[in-house]
Amino acid sequence: MYGFEPDQEQTMLVEAAKRFAESDVAPLAHEADEDGSLPGRVIEKGWGLGVVQASVPEDYGGFGQRSVVSNALAAEELAAGDLAAALAVLLPATFVVPLLVAGSEEQKGQWLPPVVEGAWQPYSAAWVEPDFDFTPDRLRTRAEAAGDGYRLNGRKAFVAYADRAPALLVYASLEDKPAVFVVPKATPGVTIGARQRLLGLGALPMYSVELAEVVLPLDAHLASGPANAIGQLVAASQVGVAAMAVGMSRAAYEYALDYAKERVAFGEPIAHKQSIAFMLAEMATEIEAVRLMVWQAAWQLDQAQDASQSAYLALMGAADMAMMVTDRAVQILGGHGYIREHPVERWMRNGRGIGAFVGVGMV
Repeated sequence: MYGFEPDQEQTMLVEAAKRFAESDVAPLAHEADEDGSLPGRVIEKGWGLGVVQASVPEDYGGFGQRSVVSNALAAEELAAGDLAAALAVLLPATFVVPLLVAGSEEQKGQWLPPVVEGAWQPYSAAWVEPDFDFTPDRLRTRAEAAGDGYRLNGRKAFVAYADRAPALLVYASLEDKPAVFVVPKATPGVTIGARQRLLGLGALPMYSVELAEVVLPLDAHLASGPANAIGQLVAASQVGVAAMAVGMSRAAYEYALDYAKERVAFGEPIAHKQSIAFMLAEMATEIEAVRLMVWQAAWQLDQAQDASQSAYLALMGAADMAMMVTDRAVQILGGHGYIREHPVERWMRNGRGIGAFVGVGMV
């Protein structure tokens, strides 16, 4: 069975992530969302926490072994500061984790050290496709054998930092099954589109990517993992995004709670009003319930168990919970909730896209 008491290393990681989120991320989140970018110094400081590096063995430049539970705990704390910042800091995990799960020894040796040994670099992943019925297991981007390698054709969306990425991991259908390919920067046939304008995540630059007759060598294919490698990656992404949704929703709940205690109407704090108190209670209940779902799925992944169902349920629960919690936070603030200087409207906009972010976050 899994327990609920973090060990010493997890406690230290959570405390460090929380301090960083509160002191460095939250104060600038509004300005970053307005400006459309995160300061590099903040991303670099978050990278220095070592969340991703601790997932990589020393043989490949890291200093630990991957723990999905620990990473989910850290992701929650980072997202409590700002969802866009959390996704940016942890973005290289979308490149690192698939290599750990499905890469050969040669591929790990070639690609992992450049990612984890130095400063933060926007190694990224191209997974989501611009189709209303997109699902990770039915990809329209196609890969086919071509001589001594592969040829890729397709379109991707929501590719974070695609314009600056040293390399992308591209997910495509190979013989009607999902597969992953390493695509280095400036590979012929890869076109980075204009930055996408989104309802939320204003500080996180995302781009469309088009692949037209992209020719790759045989060793670009990550094919050395277990039979359920893609399923593990889908689950890891779902757990990561759900954990971040919990952190963001917790921040919205705490902000609304503090406001309700301080805002006086008709001679008493509005938190004393039954309608407000009931909303706050339901918000807290849903956050706790989804957090337990996230922990269960993360623990199953750490135990090499099939987490496909639990991870999917965690993400779907997180998407509904985030929308409900952030919307009610706006309601509790009343007219102030509609003002951009209060963070609740940003949390509500970010929360609306939780279900679409598979492949953008991973633990």
